[in-house]
Amino acid sequence: MIFIKQKIEGVYLIKPSLFKDNRGAFRRHFCVQEFKKKKIVNKINQCNVSENFKKGTLRGFHYQTGKSAEAKTLSCIKGSIYDVVVDLRPKSKTYGKWISVELNSKNRMSVHIPKGCANAFLTLKNNSIIHYYCSNKYDPKKEKGIRYNDPFFKFKWPIKPKIISKKDRSHNNYLI
Repeated sequence: MIFIKQKIEGVYLIKPSLFKDNRGAFRRHFCVQEFKKKKIVNKINQCNVSENFKKGTLRGFHYQTGKSAEAKTLSCIKGSIYDVVVDLRPKSKTYGKWISVELNSKNRMSVHIPKGCANAFLTLKNNSIIHYYCSNKYDPKKEKGIRYNDPFFKFKWPIKPKIISKKDRSHNNYLI
């Protein structure tokens, strides 16, 4: 596994080492030892699969606070997504900054998101499936969100989001 540091501290793009033969391909999707080498201690408490039927589906921005804060590692198993990570850690050098990466079934990349950062993704293809590991279980009482078009962050999306849940559309502006 190759860990590529991103502009936000603790965020890594993860490129797998791929083994191919006449049967197909094999890759490690997660390895505690490899994560520890990068000082990423990611105790996994929950794994989720997000199935998205339509291109233009937006999920996020989501994060949890307090003892429920969680790190996540996302992969797009089928299809393609545009993933955005925003740093919400007030003491971070990159507080308020965001990055984007494209994850898809061809590049087989993953993105690791540390605690204190929010995440959202937009599907770029129909029938996109995302798998992610979470360091903490979901706690609805500690869940927070940011609107995908929050004027403070000025997020740029490669296509216009078409399908957004009522909950994700109703998040307040971040600085309110």
